[in-house]
Order: sequence, then structure tokens, then C-alpha cells
Amino acid sequence: MSAEASADGARARAVAVAERHERLADRVEELLALRTDANERYFETAAEPLARLCHRVAERFSRAGRLIAIGHAPQARSDARHVAVEFVHPVIVGKRALPAIALTGEGGTLRERVQLMAEPQDVVIAFGPGEETAAALRVAAARGCLNVAFEPIGAEWELEPPLADPFARQELTETAYHLLWELVHVFFEHRGLLTGRDAGPIHDAGASSFLYPFLTESESDLESVIDDVRRSIRLKAHEIAELRAQTLREGRDTLITAASELRARLDAGATVLALGNGGSATDAMDAVADLREPPCGWVARRAIDLTEDAAILTAIANDIGVEAIFARQIIAHGRDGDVLLALSTSGDSANVIEALAEARGRGLATIAMVGYDGGRIAAEGLADHVLVTRSQNIPRIQEAQASAWHVMRALVEEAA
Repeated sequence: MSAEASADGARARAVAVAERHERLADRVEELLALRTDANERYFETAAEPLARLCHRVAERFSRAGRLIAIGHAPQARSDARHVAVEFVHPVIVGKRALPAIALTGEGGTLRERVQLMAEPQDVVIAFGPGEETAAALRVAAARGCLNVAFEPIGAEWELEPPLADPFARQELTETAYHLLWELVHVFFEHRGLLTGRDAGPIHDAGASSFLYPFLTESESDLESVIDDVRRSIRLKAHEIAELRAQTLREGRDTLITAASELRARLDAGATVLALGNGGSATDAMDAVADLREPPCGWVARRAIDLTEDAAILTAIANDIGVEAIFARQIIAHGRDGDVLLALSTSGDSANVIEALAEARGRGLATIAMVGYDGGRIAAEGLADHVLVTRSQNIPRIQEAQASAWHVMRALVEEAA
């Protein structure tokens, strides 16, 4: 081939790459617009029932009830585990731990598990469609449980997102159950509004007052408190809309280049390894589900969830230390050409940082989604592609990261 022909080929390839980048950039804007519109419509309608649901759930907890989250499909299982960890291990300082458990089909059908576990004072929250989930919900209702769903499957409380896109539906669902967890605590500060509990002194919110200025409202005016909670829901929904826009627009080029490399490596036979801690672990579960059992008729992709095997995690944590729980698995599973997806709200988690270092040393491409200012991962360039969600509010970070991953997953299918 002549030098001139070679130069023409290089120019043609450069033009093709630029055109593809522009096309994918337009697609990011389209997907953001879809989410912005759906978010506004959903919470304008859902704020009222969600505020009242917070009150009803608080009443159940006040009578020693538990939250039982159920899900059958892989993506639904990640939501069930996510809401359970938020209630049991609250990330907002000063919020009480509340009893919650996720039932996701291990050891029997959901109906059998609910039949065995649920008690009349409990709250059962269902994720995903399907007859198995609906049957479990019917058992819960017959038992006397308060029951909630985000699909039209016959729940007492149905908060269905108003769009068909499965990724955007999941993101709205995640925001809704985060808000349920955040705002159910408001009613614990108004004990006289909970059936079966006596009114007590009006609570001094102290350092939390800037977050929830209505905590000093009267103990006897339920509608006033619900109205404040409703307004708080709409404000928080606006906050996530802005943070989602920041993440996707500021990180647009990162999303496109990461998705393009991810597609190329997947086409070459790569496996994606995904990881995170706490709620971010469930987001890693969701990412793997979106790859292994994708929607929209997409091709299934190889992926491993490094958070799913409790025996491996506890063995490494016990014998070596928590910092090694992911790095040791990368030694076992990671191969040159694979991809590591790391999710962290802080960007400073020691076990995530060790995993990124191990992955790079073994020839894996590394993608990190982080919050706050990006932490060490962003500051020290510890991943090949770093997407920063600029917030210190952990639930909002996770919601924006869910959108970022889902947009990246869509771009993977369009990046060829």
C-alpha cells in the first residue's frame, strides 16, 4: 500500500470515529431527556402516595414490623437487596437501623419464602413483574402485610413509573425506594402520628434541621407533616434530575470512550468483572444482570459479580482482610483483555482501590464510577475511565450512577 493510500485510510478512519462519537453524544442527550421528562412526570404524581406510604410504613415499624423486599428476575433481585441494605445499614448519620431482609428466590419460590417469613405487621415491597412475584404478594396481603409494588401486579400500593424503557423505570424505582427509606424517619420524630404510639416531646432536629426543617411541626397535624414530606419528595426528585444531568453531560466523553472500549473488548471475548460495597454492591449486581440477561433482545455478555459469593467474601475478609476481597478474586478470574467495572460513592474505598491496581497489573481495562469529588480514584487516575458524580448525598450518587451505567450499557450496543 502506498503512503498516500495509507494516509487516506487513516483520514477515513478518523472521520468515521468522529462521526460515531457525535452520534453517540446525541444519543446521550436523548437518553438524558427521556429521564428528565419521566422523572418530572413520575414524582409530580407519585409524591402524594409516596408521602402517605412513608407514614404507613413508619406505623408498621413502630409495631415491630420488618421490611421484606422480594424480587425474582436478576435486575429485581438487585433492587430487593439494595432497599434491604439501606434500611439495615443507613448511610445518613443519626438515622436508626431498621429491620429489613431481601428474599430473592434462593431456597424456594418467592411465594414459599414469603409464606414462611412474613408476619402481619410486616411491609412487603415487590420488584419486577411476573406471576411468581404477584403470587408472593398475594400471600403477603392475605397475611395482613402492607404490600407495595412498582409494577401493576395487584399490590395495595402501586407506584409504577410512567414509561416503558426498562432502565429508566429501574432508576425511578430506585429513587422512590431511597426516598421511602429517607423520609420514613420523619414520622418517627412525630410519635403521636403513629398508631399505637403515644405522642412525645416535639423533636429538636439539631444538625439535621437543614435537611428536614419540618421536624418541629405539631405532633397532632398529620396532613401538615405529609404535606411537608410531599414537598421534600419533589425537591429531592429535582435534585436527582440535576445531578443526573451533571453526571451524563460532564461525563459524556468518558461514557462514550468507555462504552466503545467495552464493546470492542466484549466482541473480542472479554468478561466484565463488577464490584462495589453496600448499595454499590447491588448496583454491581444490576450491571452484571444487564449484561448477562439484557433487555431489548440484546446479545448476552460475559460478566461476573464479585460481590455475590458470600463464602468467598467472608473467607478472604476473615483470613486476609476486607481490603483484599475483590483483588483476590481478580487474581482468580481476571484475564488480560477483560474489563473491571468499579462503583464507589466516595472514590476512596480501600478494597476498590486495591482491585483497580490488581486489574491494571493484569491487563484489564478499568472503569470507575465515583461520587463526591472523585476521591483518590479520580485524583490519582487509578482507572482508565473515571466518571464523577459531584455530590456528597449517597442515595443521589447511586441514582445518578445507575443512570450512567444504563446509558453506557445502551451505548455499548450502539458503539460498533
